[in-house]
Amino acid sequence: MDIPSYKIALIVGAGEGLSASLTRLLTREKIRVVLAARKVEKLGALCNETGARAYPCDATNPEEVERLFGLVEREIGTPDVVVYNASARARGPLVDLVPAEVQQSIAVSAFGGFLVAQQAAQRMLPNKQGAILFTGASASVKGYAQSAPFAMGKFALRGLAQSMARELSPQGIHVAHFVIDGAIRSAARQDPAERPDSMLDPDAIAASYWSVLQQPRSAWSWEIELRPWVETF
Repeated sequence: MDIPSYKIALIVGAGEGLSASLTRLLTREKIRVVLAARKVEKLGALCNETGARAYPCDATNPEEVERLFGLVEREIGTPDVVVYNASARARGPLVDLVPAEVQQSIAVSAFGGFLVAQQAAQRMLPNKQGAILFTGASASVKGYAQSAPFAMGKFALRGLAQSMARELSPQGIHVAHFVIDGAIRSAARQDPAERPDSMLDPDAIAASYWSVLQQPRSAWSWEIELRPWVETF
């Protein structure tokens, strides 16, 4: 089976939840991890724990995204796994939404994904190898009331991933979109006592990302849905 060997992973939109679980897993698999976020101060403990490097970056800014990839390339190496994990929400009744906040929500959830993916693909295509992974949500396939901006951004991100998969897979780049259908467990948000395992464990999600990265190219997934066993859908 032709399973690729990855060396450097870049996670954009990194935080203390799923990104941290991914960082720990990839580090255990001997992959060098680079993190990017608007505020890197929150990533200090994770970097100390795993040896990851963190860079500040506004994923909605084309110049900053291009600069990020240039810095990583010069100081560490060219990423062959890129994960886009950033998103933003603007909640409320449709008639009360602030246009500028809606614009920002869509920019973070979708446009930033395009900018990051474009820079990644430009570097992966010459080698005909690499993986670009996108973190979606329930809102990627279902628009909820009073959450139109999040659905707009996540629907667009899913469309980007599907289009990229059709274009880039035949050129050796594995593109995959993950529908995270449910709440992710964290230190601040635990399962209710009466509903154990009703939230997604971030370590379990990370294991599914790794499983996709290990797929032989004769049987690639472009999309996977993950939800707790009690989640309705």
